This record gives sequence, structure tokens and C-alpha cells, in this order.
Amino acid sequence: MSTSSIIAIDAMGGDFGPEVTIPASLERLKDNANLSLIFVGDEKQISAHLKAQGQQNSERVKIQHATQKVEMDDSPAKVLRTKKDSSMRVAINLVRDGEADACVSAGNTGALMATARFVLKMIPGIDRPAIISTLPSVFGHTHVLDLGANVDSGAEHLFQFGVMGSELVKALDGIDNPTVGLLNIGEEDMKGNEQVKMAAQLFETSHLNYIGFVEGTALNAGSAKVDLIVTDGFVGNVALKSIEGAAKMIGVALKEAFNKNLLTKLVALVVMPVLANFKKRIDPRLYNGATFLGLRGTVVKSHGGADVVAFANAVKIAEVEITHNVTKKISERVQLVLSERES
Repeated sequence: MSTSSIIAIDAMGGDFGPEVTIPASLERLKDNANLSLIFVGDEKQISAHLKAQGQQNSERVKIQHATQKVEMDDSPAKVLRTKKDSSMRVAINLVRDGEADACVSAGNTGALMATARFVLKMIPGIDRPAIISTLPSVFGHTHVLDLGANVDSGAEHLFQFGVMGSELVKALDGIDNPTVGLLNIGEEDMKGNEQVKMAAQLFETSHLNYIGFVEGTALNAGSAKVDLIVTDGFVGNVALKSIEGAAKMIGVALKEAFNKNLLTKLVALVVMPVLANFKKRIDPRLYNGATFLGLRGTVVKSHGGADVVAFANAVKIAEVEITHNVTKKISERVQLVLSERES
């Protein structure tokens, strides 16, 4: 399936701004002949970077000037109130106005969520947005939401997350009927708090491919593959940061072990190809890009410290969502669920 896509890039967002966002986005331009880009931010800086990349005269690249930049420590309230001409806000405005099909930003997560929700509004029938991303697992990968948009979600919210996430997984992985699990402290029906027990009842009476409760091990190494794992934002964010911390610890420990003495350094040379393959498999840059589901428009959040490879992957996720019209499909599925309940 191929379709033309226009993506608004918050060129100034993230820790590195145009130094990363522009070359990364241009890499996607090379791979997708149907893609066009609108770089939003300081026109002088963007033009200089495009010239350095030999893309200053490309018909598939436009610049939308914005006079302000959202800083990583800006509060959402401050951004909404005082930074109406920020690269982030203008990029989202382009989606609202139909001039772009999606926005990709590596900027302040809280500000991006607040701005996107204010500008784009919610899909009718969805109470709260949710952040969904992908984690590597022994089966390849697993999609997880919510990863921090909501710290306190009720059973109905969890069910809505499952409906939205299922539609996205269909598009990203090409799965007709993805499996959905509800994160809990055990797989038995009697385990968990009232929140997850009530959510389970909603899932069990739906048309989703619900497989029941799953434990935390399912995030990376469960006994069976789960395509989508649903949880609230508090638990999801803690789990995500714990996994990131464990991965860093393993990396540091391996480096220290192999640098211990001459013998271990020689062993490192022998196992280097194996370690390289392992590192590539769990490379977080290849999983970068979290979607804000529930909005009436596509917004993908890149990690603030993303490099060129990582940011390019976030842009690629936006391309897939546009191609498969994920926002429209989520809206249609939500309306179907609502009508089923009323009948």
C-alpha cells in the first residue's frame, strides 16, 4: 500500500534540534518516494542545515518559520500560554489544518501532549490519550501502553487503550487480530486490584483478541507472545524506565568484565561478533517513536536524546500510521464499540 504523506517535523525539538532532526528526516525522504516534509522552526538555521545536506531546493521539502522553541524544562501550562508560535505548536497546527498528515517531535513530552490535546482534540468516545511504544522481546517485540500519559486510569480507560492500541498494532505489524494482554501481578483471575479486574470484564465481552492477565515478564520474555500489553501510565512508565535501567546496567557490567585484564580483553575479541548481533537486536534506537493515541491527528514522540538513526525510526512510524490511516480506523472502531454497547 503506497500513499503520499506529508509530515511536519518539529525541527527545533529534542536535545540536539536541527543537527539530528533534519538529517534523520532526510534519510526517510530517500527511502520513501511518496514522502514530503515540512521542517518547522527557525528558518535561517533550517536553511543552513538543508544546504549542508544538499536539499535546499528540493520540491519535497518546505520550511515553516516559527519564532519560538519549547525547552525541555518548560511546563505544559507555560507552553500553552506563552509559546503559541513555537516549532512544536506550529507543527501540530499544520496537522489540525490539514496541511500535514502527522507531526513528529523530540520535544518536551508533557508540553507535546498538552499542546496536541489542546489543538487536535480527542476522538469522540475516547476520554484520555495514551502513549504507546514498542519493546524488544524474545519473540521480536511487544507493544505497550500507556507509558505515562495518565498516572491514574480506570477500567474504562484501560479498555479504550486496548481498542486504540489494537488498531495501531494491526497497522505496524500487519496483524489482522493482535493478541491483547492486561498487565497484572499474576495470571490468575483472582489476582490484581479492582481496576484491572473490572477492565478484564470489559475485555472479555469485547471483540478484541484478549488472552487474559499477563505478568511483567511478558514485556520482554514471557512464556508466549503477546502483541499488545495494556496498563495504566504510572505502572507502564515505571516498567519502561526499569527496563531501560536494567539494560544500561548490563551494558556497563559487560564492559567492565571484558576490560578486567588481558585475558578478558582477548575473550572480548572472540565474542565481539556475538555481542554485536545482540546489541543490534536490542538497540533502543530501532524502537524509538511513541504514538499519542486518541487524538484527532497523528503525533509521534521521539526520545529527546535521539540520534539520527533513532529519530528516523520515529518518522518511519508516522509514515506507517498515515499509510494505514490509523487515526480514522481507531475512530471507526471506537464508534462501533459504542454502538454495540447501546444495542
